[in-house]
Amino acid sequence: MSRPDPPRHPVGEALVLALGAAASLGLARFSYALMLPPMRADLGWSYLTGGLMNTVNAAGYLAGALLLPMVLRRWGARAALLAGSLAASGLLAAHGLVRSDLALYGLRMATGAASAFVFVAGGVLAAGLATRAASVRGTLAAPSAGLLLGLYYGGTGIGIVASALVVPWWTDGGGAGANDGWPGAWWALGLIALLASLVMVWRVPPAEDTGPGAHSPPGDPFRWAPFATGLAGYFMFGLGYIGYMTFIVTLLREQAMSGSAITAFYVLLGLGVMASPWLWAGLLQRQRGGGALARLNALLAIATALPVLLVHPVAAFVSGALFGGVFLSVVASTTALVRHNLAPSQWPRGISAFTIVFAAGQIVGPGLSGLLADAAGGLRQGLAVSAVVLLLGAALAALQKPIEPHKAAAP
Repeated sequence: MSRPDPPRHPVGEALVLALGAAASLGLARFSYALMLPPMRADLGWSYLTGGLMNTVNAAGYLAGALLLPMVLRRWGARAALLAGSLAASGLLAAHGLVRSDLALYGLRMATGAASAFVFVAGGVLAAGLATRAASVRGTLAAPSAGLLLGLYYGGTGIGIVASALVVPWWTDGGGAGANDGWPGAWWALGLIALLASLVMVWRVPPAEDTGPGAHSPPGDPFRWAPFATGLAGYFMFGLGYIGYMTFIVTLLREQAMSGSAITAFYVLLGLGVMASPWLWAGLLQRQRGGGALARLNALLAIATALPVLLVHPVAAFVSGALFGGVFLSVVASTTALVRHNLAPSQWPRGISAFTIVFAAGQIVGPGLSGLLADAAGGLRQGLAVSAVVLLLGAALAALQKPIEPHKAAAP
């Protein structure tokens, strides 16, 4: 049977690529917030141990991001996307086969590396798609580049919603006991990731690799200095947001929120991620400097502070909706910053550079939040620090100006 033609409309292509974001972040990383409470109870973890599981995941993500430019030059973005997604599927399922902390650390790290391949390669393909769409702006129903980038990153929300619906069935007594059902939840997540991977194998065409920026020549490096404050603001984002996404479900459980309410909270967060492309597409399209990154970081600081300042279900739901509606658009804003200020041949290295500082922040964030949570202040103290870090990130990003072409070019 011959392979069908891939979707031709840019929105359809962006939605197929969005399955990569769903698998690499929504399932492979952000499902962990739902997994942490039962795993912590069953395995006897401290908050620090629970946070370190996401720290090693971020370390693997950083390793994958560092390796990816070489992979892109040799095999292309499509191959990196598909190989990483299939690997992440198997690694997710393997989480349910072990109970040793050491083995789980290894799996979290390997999953992080596979996720970086998927997420960054998908971002490169989405950037190329956005540029091709921009070249035909003015035609009937031609979407903006900002919307297409937002659709890709917003695909993470698909994975978050799937996690919110699947994980509690196993961990809250539907499929097994309240605390010992977590292995089955990992198997289910691995299966969902595999299905998403197979759709991408089927529908992401090889022609995508020939788009602008799909390969970065060795002689076309990225200059870090002109993007210093944007990179610093993005580092603070990685440091601050991951504490929320690691521990917010555990905090809500400590605040006596019911299992069904927590599921609704996480679904709302995921729906916010899915809605974010339409909320921020115009901002991403207009801002050539760090304005979008600054505004979105500030909104995340507010969302993170809400459940710290107000222990009430309404505050929690407002926090989840706001956080979900913003945080993946921060990632999209850095891709937009790269697109606005660099030549297409520099995009993979530019995106990789922002991914590296993002991953570095994520390495520190979960362990720091867990360490603070084990102290007298508990989880609320850890999230309060995260909110302050995000505000600092907003201030740094606001200093990022558009890059003059001669400053962005290699010396």
